[in-house]
Amino acid sequence: MPRISAATVAEHRAAQERALLDAAHEILRETSEAPTMAEVAARAGLSRPSVYQYFDSRQDLLQALVRDIFPRWTERVTGAMADAPTEADRVLAYATANVDLVAEGAHAVGAALAALAPGAELDEQATRMHRQLQEPLIATLTDLGVADPVSLAELINSVVHAGTRLLEAGQPVAQVHVHLQTLLGPFVAAHRNAAGGTDPEGHRPRH
Repeated sequence: MPRISAATVAEHRAAQERALLDAAHEILRETSEAPTMAEVAARAGLSRPSVYQYFDSRQDLLQALVRDIFPRWTERVTGAMADAPTEADRVLAYATANVDLVAEGAHAVGAALAALAPGAELDEQATRMHRQLQEPLIATLTDLGVADPVSLAELINSVVHAGTRLLEAGQPVAQVHVHLQTLLGPFVAAHRNAAGGTDPEGHRPRH
């Protein structure tokens, strides 16, 4: 057998792990339930025993999936906020982007993991990620000069969570967008006007 360089082995392992994570994510989006190791192996085109070379258990696999998805979730939200026409509009962009991600199935990963393995370790991880995701919203609220931006960020996230529940109850994402606009639109408009802005159609450049 020809000798394989360490770099090639590392690349092979990375590719296999990527295939398993992608397979697990696909199944979660389709079923909203934590897949078994056998299901993930079959979707990735690997044998069931080979999955255990990368993940010790189904819980280990799902936790890795959360760690894999969360940076992309954060990037999606911060990107939407950066594209908002004004500082104030970033608040609504934050809420809308989070709801869109839930509608696309990203939230199913955390829900499946919580159902599979509730406990202090998972709660701590969820709390830490929630806090990190709030940071750009808190920064925006601070820049807008609101009183107690941390508490206000919690209230805005409560609105987002309510939107999530509406999605899970079968309400179309477009309708949830309307609800977000109804609740957060006046706040956004007030702070846009206070900053000397006009509307989100491009009549004033972004800060």
